Amino acid sequence: MFDVLTGNILPVFSVLALGFLLGRIGMVSGIEARAINRVSFIVFQPPLIFLLIARIDVASFPVRPLALYACAEIVAFVLTYQIARRIFGREVAEAWLLAMAVVFVNSLLYIWPISVLIYGLDGVTSIGAIVAWDSTVAFAFFIISIELLSGDRGAGAAVASMSRNPVLLAILLAVLTNLIALPLPAPLVTALDFAGAAAPPLTLFAVGVILSASPLVPTPVVITIAGLKLVLFPLMVWALISQFSPGDPAAPQFILNAAGPSGMMAFSLALLHGVRSDAITPVIIWTCLLSLIPLALLA
Repeated sequence: MFDVLTGNILPVFSVLALGFLLGRIGMVSGIEARAINRVSFIVFQPPLIFLLIARIDVASFPVRPLALYACAEIVAFVLTYQIARRIFGREVAEAWLLAMAVVFVNSLLYIWPISVLIYGLDGVTSIGAIVAWDSTVAFAFFIISIELLSGDRGAGAAVASMSRNPVLLAILLAVLTNLIALPLPAPLVTALDFAGAAAPPLTLFAVGVILSASPLVPTPVVITIAGLKLVLFPLMVWALISQFSPGDPAAPQFILNAAGPSGMMAFSLALLHGVRSDAITPVIIWTCLLSLIPLALLA
């Protein structure tokens, strides 16, 4: 466990921690970090997502555990949304993003690089399946739904904005490329690989800086949402796979991913659409910190 923690998990986490530290001491400002985050989102994440989806072998997906994982996401999302709305009285858009923070794990930018370090690129088929699912269906769902729910623009403007969203366009092009088995020229793959490799460290660093301005004292809503993310969601994934796909060799990686920290896109979407984020932000901070040991144990 110690070797996995120090050799694979902490090096990735250290980029986020570095951003947090430099933000705390004022060496990097929130304005600078937001600019970095925006550049990463619109320039470097699209090639990363495109190559992952375009080259992935869908036929190798562990279909049953992936379907069970998706079921756990749906149930946990609905439950968290109801808790955020009915118990804590949060507005619709904020409750929506708090529920997203429970089920949308930081798999692409955090769990994926950690898993590649541990298992090698050929040993992360299950994590790749989750990343593909979350990067296409789940991510697109949250981008589109929060555009409509946030109420900061009309339906026509929301549709126009989505049609220009580089991540959504990358997802669409990657799915089409995969479906028709379009060969990609080697120079293009090299360029996309080179650009995409910048997305995880840049995003982790920028978000670390932005999160450094947030209070760390947990409130009841933060404790509840973080608990649902770190305890309930992994238990749901484990229970469903154990019950309906017992002994599945893909199970450990699905549980590993479920135990990861909240995806930072919940915060990014809140920032983009002016949604209250005083609970979303510390949820991300605390789940990043508290997930270190469970990830080391499960890896």
